[in-house]
Amino acid sequence: MPARSWTRTALAVVSAVFATLILVQVFLAGLGVFAGPGSFITHRQFGYLIGWFTLVMVVLAVAGRLGKRIVGLSLIALVQMALQSVFILVRAELPAVAALHPVNGVLLLLVVTAIGRAAWQARDAGAPVPANTLRERGVVA
Repeated sequence: MPARSWTRTALAVVSAVFATLILVQVFLAGLGVFAGPGSFITHRQFGYLIGWFTLVMVVLAVAGRLGKRIVGLSLIALVQMALQSVFILVRAELPAVAALHPVNGVLLLLVVTAIGRAAWQARDAGAPVPANTLRERGVVA
């Protein structure tokens, strides 16, 4: 299997695992709401742990030569993950900004799903997926 194909497959798998872990993270947040605030510690620590997936996705997108769009989406996911902590840090001073934390989490799930789908398509095609093809297939707006 050529190196590019391997990295594209790896990106598709990593993004699928990351999307699943985001859903686990939502569960952990719900546990914090319903089981007590002490459970939010698990949510916080798990969030820091899974955040590394975004860096791995950027490296794989670049190594797989997936094109500007997928590399860009991977960078957006990295920034979104960094913003998750920022939103929480400003909760006392700017609660309306902190309220973007769950919204950003949902958007992160959408971006990661788009990355995974596009990586899988590129793997099958063996070449970068043009931006217009992504729009036609409904992967991105």
